[in-house]
Amino acid sequence: MVRIAAIGLALVAQARPAYPAEGISELLRQTYWGEGSEDLARQFGAAAIRLLRGFDFGDSYANLVLDGTVGGVPVVVFFQMDKVTRGLRRIQLERPRHGVNPPAFRAIIAALRGAYGRPDRICFLPVSPIGGYQQAAQEMWVRGADAISAIYRDTTLQAFEGCVFGITSGPCGLTGQLLVRLSPADGIAAPDPCALALRQVGLLGSR
Repeated sequence: MVRIAAIGLALVAQARPAYPAEGISELLRQTYWGEGSEDLARQFGAAAIRLLRGFDFGDSYANLVLDGTVGGVPVVVFFQMDKVTRGLRRIQLERPRHGVNPPAFRAIIAALRGAYGRPDRICFLPVSPIGGYQQAAQEMWVRGADAISAIYRDTTLQAFEGCVFGITSGPCGLTGQLLVRLSPADGIAAPDPCALALRQVGLLGSR
């Protein structure tokens, strides 16, 4: 039976039982793009957590999650469903915000490089308004019909501009983010560092 919960990202990470997301290839093998959330719930059984109030990802939403790890780092696995077709658009494995730091990023990168070798693309996004004053890095592997990306965003002091009480009030905008994103090979997401970097040089339009 699928457990039902109305919880935030920090609480999702504490859910049990955990699905061994350490094997990303296995996760991809057990799913397919366009798959419905009910099929995903049946596939992962008791490890799946169904959310009463889902997460909005812009072009998609997630109402089903798993608890897992990548490189020994705990993550939450979001099944992002297309808002139009209601089918699986992406899978996002995200580190809870309180645990976003360079050592976690290095552990995840090491695990992905151990599994897939050198990335096919490495992108860096310097601090700028278009990136929410976050410097960001992305490593991407394309394997067959699938793309695997590791993304790390780090909030800089510029993100505190406009805060009522300045830096003492905490970041008013975006905070650090660490995630692994699985998608179709042609399904690069518009907010990803590689997409933003290409758009800045006029090679990729908004999707």
